[in-house]
Amino acid sequence: MTAVVLDHVHKHYNNVPVVDDLSFAIEPGEMFGLLGPNGAGKSTTIRMLITLTRPTGGLIQVAGCDVTQNPAQVKRSIGVVLQQVSVDLDLSVWENLEFHGRMHHIPAPERKRRITKWLDYVELSDRRTDLAKTLSGGMKRRLQIARALMHEPEILFLDEPTVGLDPQNRRRLWEIIRDLNRQGMTMLLTTHYMDEVEFLCDRIGIMDKGKLIELGTLPEFKAKYGSGLVIRQVEDRIESKFFPTVQAANDYLDTVPDKTGMMCRSSNLEDIFVKLTGHQLD
Repeated sequence: MTAVVLDHVHKHYNNVPVVDDLSFAIEPGEMFGLLGPNGAGKSTTIRMLITLTRPTGGLIQVAGCDVTQNPAQVKRSIGVVLQQVSVDLDLSVWENLEFHGRMHHIPAPERKRRITKWLDYVELSDRRTDLAKTLSGGMKRRLQIARALMHEPEILFLDEPTVGLDPQNRRRLWEIIRDLNRQGMTMLLTTHYMDEVEFLCDRIGIMDKGKLIELGTLPEFKAKYGSGLVIRQVEDRIESKFFPTVQAANDYLDTVPDKTGMMCRSSNLEDIFVKLTGHQLD
């Protein structure tokens, strides 16, 4: 069974299309990255997938269930980690997970076992009695992940989970996310960090103006658009030209009489993103 299916999905606000004929699927165990500039429709797409917003048209299935016809079952099948801190700051670390477990009607002995398990997994066991407000930003995000895993979901949605974190905490979350995926959990990630997508994701979808404009793996993108790049600084602008290989880019550069402000290198996801959307991802 396909984990996530969007089939010709539309979402309009005041007759303005925010998501426009969006179709893609995520396979079980896949780590899928959804990218797009601000206003591309990513957040609206996530909100529809997690049942917070109803689509105007089209079909969305999550874990085999239609999000509009069976939202309760969808919610039982998913975990959600949002960029905003959503833990209760006036509860302790343990109490945050205890409350979430009760909301999902997990029996007391099993609830205790899972709280212990996931606090140990995110390395917060020694902070179990501390109020959430006393945790650092990275610890709060790890607590959000532990909470999202309490009811053992099939699919985890991560909406910019590392935004605002320092490099050390970002890397720690990467390790947790990658390990969960290796254990077989299906994930959808949105982020503003290109290196995060390159490191974590199996496949990538790029949205712009509500539409899916590209879908595939990074090697497929490079094969399509070029793995070599010549960059030229022109006043306050950077111009780039793609080539099939780095060697082809070097060969081209050798033919240019004036190489001032020019360099050759391998292309990356950000280069391809800018080519497709005309925007930096910020």
